[in-house]
Amino acid sequence: MPEEASPTKTEEYEQALKESGAQLYVFRLYVTGASRQSLQAIDNIKQLCDENFSGRYQLEVIDIYQQPELAMKAQLLAAPTLIKHQPPPLQRLIGNLSNTEDTLRRLGATEQREKR
Repeated sequence: MPEEASPTKTEEYEQALKESGAQLYVFRLYVTGASRQSLQAIDNIKQLCDENFSGRYQLEVIDIYQQPELAMKAQLLAAPTLIKHQPPPLQRLIGNLSNTEDTLRRLGATEQREKR
């Protein structure tokens, strides 16, 4: 009999989130190298996520200079661009994400803050 594959750490983490009732936020931030705007966007989203989604988010930073095919696939119009994949609905935010309240509202996180 073949052995069942043991779950990966990601699968275990996602299962634990489901059981706890917490939502997992999945973000992709598309940047243009080490430009000032890109670095600000990275700093801003990391701080926002650590303060509002601690332990409940995945963030992937993609440099479109190094991976232009991913930018084409995502149909980007500008960079930096943040795409929220989970939870639905899909949301796109363009810019350095410096307006924290607007960013949280557009990501649907203000409801989560009010529930705490």
